[in-house]
This record gives sequence, structure tokens and C-alpha cells, in this order.
Amino acid sequence: MEKVRLKELFVATDGRLRAGYRVTIFFLLWGYGPAVVHSVLERTVLDFIPDGWSWLQSILLNLFRLAVILAAGWWVARAIDRRPFANYGFHFSAAWWLDFCFGLLLGAALMALVFLIQWLAGWVTVIGLWRSDPPWLAFGLAFLAPLVLHLVVSTAEELLTRGNQILNITEGMAPLGYVPAVMIAWLLSSLIFGLLHIFNPHADWVSIANLTLMGFMFGLGYVLTGELALPIGLHLTWNLVQGNVYGFPVSGKTQFQTTVVAIREHGPILWTGGAFGPEAGLLGILATVAGMLAIIGWVKWRYGDLSLRRLRVR
Repeated sequence: MEKVRLKELFVATDGRLRAGYRVTIFFLLWGYGPAVVHSVLERTVLDFIPDGWSWLQSILLNLFRLAVILAAGWWVARAIDRRPFANYGFHFSAAWWLDFCFGLLLGAALMALVFLIQWLAGWVTVIGLWRSDPPWLAFGLAFLAPLVLHLVVSTAEELLTRGNQILNITEGMAPLGYVPAVMIAWLLSSLIFGLLHIFNPHADWVSIANLTLMGFMFGLGYVLTGELALPIGLHLTWNLVQGNVYGFPVSGKTQFQTTVVAIREHGPILWTGGAFGPEAGLLGILATVAGMLAIIGWVKWRYGDLSLRRLRVR
């Protein structure tokens, strides 16, 4: 009897590990797998890259990081979750790519709106255009480094906090009913997303709360479509346009100095977010709310309803 009860602590009635363990296993692989690969590459491949070519090092490291995370995600899906990897939200089709493109356009539009408001209010001054980092490198090549970085970040974070976590937590909460389970999973994954940035430069509880709301926006695109296309596209251009088109800090970080527009900020921190960037200010909140309204409108137009029943839960 005790052995049976002990087993029930770890194994669900469907024979799989319970949802919390499944989520934890991928989280650990997601966090430590790339770190191990990074350490190995620093002692091998990166030794052959000349000093001053950090942009190329970044591209290689991030591509390896993406490969490790996707491999870990595939293994966890097949061996731990016992589901097709595509069920996390990678059912590639014309519809998938259409949602992805909408996400790209939406993220770019929201950050353009943030920049335009600050510029019209006199809170930013444009001090240059087409700035490359390093300065001697052609802009197109220099821009590849942040582009690859944000592509990897958006894919990795959406796979973790939306694809893996929302799906598994929904299954773990199944006794509550499908819709309450999805809502709890959506809220928890958004909170985890916010807390992932707790050690970022200039982070505080205001910025973490704002990022949690932003995670809720990304999650909205997932729970309404059942795919990661819209969240990945939105996440990608939200970061890329924010940091490397308009020159704002992204979640407290300035990833490379390559920007289409180089700026100097001098607006009120309450609105601009200060050193953390727009995500910690009221403009970031307004952009997030506008993004959620746009997602609702898009899904209603594309799919005809706002049902939460598109996730491929077991």
C-alpha cells in the first residue's frame, strides 16, 4: 500500500510523470543545457575567432543554444511528456506562417508606437542613424547578431513558458475543468516568465509585474490559437525593434549597440521605464494592452471565435 501511494506522488493515472515534474525536467534542461554547451564552445570553437569579433561569437553561440534547446524540447516531448514535439505549437502550415507574420507586424507596430509617442512628447532625441557595433562592420552584418539573438530568445522562451508549461500545467489541473485549468496555466506561466527576468540589470518588482503582464499577452496568442507562431513572431519583433531599431534597452539589457536609430532618452521614468526600457514604464503597459486587443481582433477574424479549446492536451 505504501509503495502504491509513493508511486502516486510521482506518476499520474495515465502512466506519465506528474505535470510538475515534467515541467521541472524541461526547465532544468532548458537552463543548464545551453550553459554546458557554452562552456565547451568557449574552450574549443570560439578560440579560433579573432578578438573583436564578438558579433560572430554571439551568432554561433546562439545558434548552438537554439539547437540544444530544441533537441531538449524534442526529447522531453517524446520521452517525458509522451507527445509529438509539434503539439507544443509547431504544426507548420500556411496558417501557422500567417499567424507568425501577424505577430511580427504587431510587435514592430507596438514598438513603433512607443517610439513615436516618446518622440512626439520630446522624451527622446535622435542622435544618429544606422549605427553598427563594431563600427567598422557593415550594418547588415552587424544586425545579424541581434537578429539571431532575439530569434533564439523568442523561440526558446515561448517553447518553455507557453508550449511546455501551459500544456503540461493545463493537464495537471484537468480535474478543475478545461477552461479553469487553461486560465491557471496561463497565469502561472506568465508569472514564471516575469520571474525569469528578476536578475536582469535594473530589474525591480515594477518591471517584473510589467513583464508578467507581457507574458500574459504572449500567452493570449497561444491559448487562442494552440500554436506558437503568433507568440514567437510577436516576441521576436517586440525585442528586436525595441532594442535594435529604436535603441531602447530590452528588459534592462542593451544587446549590442547596432541600431537603426540611435537615441538619447530624457523622459519621465514612470512612462519610459528608464534604464530597464519601455517594458518597465506605463508606455510598455499601454503597448501590451493594445497588443492583447489586436490579438483578440486577429483571432476573431481568422478563426471566427475566441475559444480556448485549441490546445492539444492529453
